[in-house]
Amino acid sequence: MKPVAVRSFSPALCALWLAAAQAMAAPDDAAMLKLATGSGCMTCHHVEPGAKGPDGLPPIGPAWRDVAVKYKGQSGAEKQLTATVLAGSNPYDSHWKGKVSGLAMPPNRVAISEPDARRLVQWILSRDANRP
Repeated sequence: MKPVAVRSFSPALCALWLAAAQAMAAPDDAAMLKLATGSGCMTCHHVEPGAKGPDGLPPIGPAWRDVAVKYKGQSGAEKQLTATVLAGSNPYDSHWKGKVSGLAMPPNRVAISEPDARRLVQWILSRDANRP
């Protein structure tokens, strides 16, 4: 095989790989949004910040992109947030006070399994300013 021939296919292979990677990411996003919707998460949360809740009030729960930014790089964030999804949060210990209209997150163990909650939290934490 000639090295020149390999180099001539390299950009095409890179483009093909990039298209395949993007196509694989989209179903993951769609699957996570379907899981979140089916589990009732979208009743209180939005993916993007700035969306208003009922009657134009601040949203009930924080936008997931805000959650991703707040917990970026924090050790144990995935475990902590998965536990919060399943068990709920303490209304007296809310660090979203003044930013959302809800006081606490209710327990969701009846609406979502622990493995699904963990997958959803991993997906939420993967949101950042450069990824929808």
